Amino acid sequence: MARAQVTKLRWALGINGVLSIAFGVVILVWPGISLFALTILFGAYATATGVIGLGAVISGTVKQGRGWLVVSSLLAIAVGLIALVWTGISALALLYVIGAYAISFGIITIGGAFYLPIDGTDSALFVLGGLVSILFGIVMFARPGDGALVLLALIAAFSLVTGISSLVAAIGGERLLERGARRFVAGWRPQTHS
Repeated sequence: MARAQVTKLRWALGINGVLSIAFGVVILVWPGISLFALTILFGAYATATGVIGLGAVISGTVKQGRGWLVVSSLLAIAVGLIALVWTGISALALLYVIGAYAISFGIITIGGAFYLPIDGTDSALFVLGGLVSILFGIVMFARPGDGALVLLALIAAFSLVTGISSLVAAIGGERLLERGARRFVAGWRPQTHS
């Protein structure tokens, strides 16, 4: 039963990771994105990640780590709805909203590293992802006047890093490392000539 709960939690993390990566890729391939489109895109992304997390909680499949998932999901939904409702937001205000979300998400993610039923490598990924998120939020507050392309690149990098770390945690960091080590060792086996 506990293994099934962890599997459901990993699915929610994985889907959110894919959404985050997709958000980052869209920003990278659409560097001339308008402020309105970026606001809608960010709002939809944040709301979708929150709804997926709450869906996992409401379905009753996730028991351990439920509080963490509820808090992170409600944060994402609140920020997403703010962005979707406040479509006339200024660029500076949007950056502050994204920065505040990143710092809050980072703190919650670091808490999740210790609270969720995950082990060593996955916990380390959560802590790393949380620290990157907090650092990104601080940069958003400290350097809001930088050029639009620089800020879009930062937002895309943040989305890609958090998405990849969530996806790796969802798959299982230790399993990926073990699989990679097995492939590496298999590649170094001496070839037998017949």
